[in-house]
Amino acid sequence: MKKIALFFVSICLGAASYSQQLPQITQHMINNYAVNPAIAGMYDYYQVKTTIRNQWVGITDAPRTTILSIYGKKNERVGLGGLVFNDQTGPTSRIGGSASYTYSFPLTRSVKMSFALLGGFTQFKITKQGLNIMDPNDLILLGGDLVRSAPDATFGFNMYGNKWYLGAAIPQLLSTNLNLMSDDYTRIYNEVSEGNLERHFYVLGAYKHDFNPFWSIEPSVLLKSVKGANLQADIGVKTTYDDRLWFGMDYRNNEEMAVLLGYSIQERYTIGYSYDIPSSDMSDNSSGSHEFMIGIRFLAANESEITR
Repeated sequence: MKKIALFFVSICLGAASYSQQLPQITQHMINNYAVNPAIAGMYDYYQVKTTIRNQWVGITDAPRTTILSIYGKKNERVGLGGLVFNDQTGPTSRIGGSASYTYSFPLTRSVKMSFALLGGFTQFKITKQGLNIMDPNDLILLGGDLVRSAPDATFGFNMYGNKWYLGAAIPQLLSTNLNLMSDDYTRIYNEVSEGNLERHFYVLGAYKHDFNPFWSIEPSVLLKSVKGANLQADIGVKTTYDDRLWFGMDYRNNEEMAVLLGYSIQERYTIGYSYDIPSSDMSDNSSGSHEFMIGIRFLAANESEITR
C-alpha cells in the first residue's frame, strides 16, 4: 500500500519529461516571458500571449497545458507582468497565478540589464475518482479529492541589446514542501510525504541577424536543470520573412525535434503553431505533440520596440 502511495506522489510532482516538474513549451522563443519574467523589461509595449499545448497525443491522460501571460514596460525602468496556467496530467492538475515586477537599467549605451521577481500561488489537485487502484478499500481513496496550495516565486535576470538577449530564471524559488497524502493516510501511518517543489534553473537566450530588409534568422537556446534530472537543452532557429511569416525548428537533447510556423498580422496579432515529432521511444504510442500560440500586442503604429 505504501508503494502505491509513493507512486501517487510521484505522479503529482514527477516530470512530464526528464523529471521536470514544470510544463514543457516548444515556442519558448515566442512566449519567452513564460520562461523568464525579466523579459518584461525588454519591450516598449504590453502584450498578451496564450499557449495551448497537447502533449503526446495518443497516450491516455497525457499532459495538457494552457498558459496566459501579459507583460510589458510601465516606463523606462519598470516592467510589469503576470500569468496564469493550468497543467493537467490524468487525475492530477496544477493551476497557478502570479504577478511580476521588473527593474531595468543601462549597463552601457547599447546594453541593458533587467531583474525581476514574480510571486503568486500554485494549487495541486488529485481527483481520486480518476485513479485506477485495484483495491477499492485502499486508504489512498479515503476522503474527497486532495487539494494543496502553496506560495510560489521566480527570480530572473536578463541582459539585452538591440538584436539579442541572454538571461536566467529560477522558478519554484521557495522550494515549498507539500504533503500530498490525505489526512487519513497521514494519521494512520504517521507519515508525511516529501513532495518538494524543486528549484529549476533556466537559461534562455537568442540572437537576431538580418540578412537583408526582408529575411532574418534568430537562433535561440533554452537550458533547463533541476535536481535529480538530466540537463535538458532546447536549441532552436527561427527564420522570418518581412517581419510577418516565420518558420523554424527546435531540437532537444532527448532526441525530440519540433517544427514551428507562425504569422504576424499588422504587427499586432500573432499566431503560431509547433509540432513535436515523437522520439523513437515514443513513436509507437504517440503521434506527437501540438502547441498553439496566440498573441496580441498593444502598440501604436509609430512606436518602436527595443528588441524583437
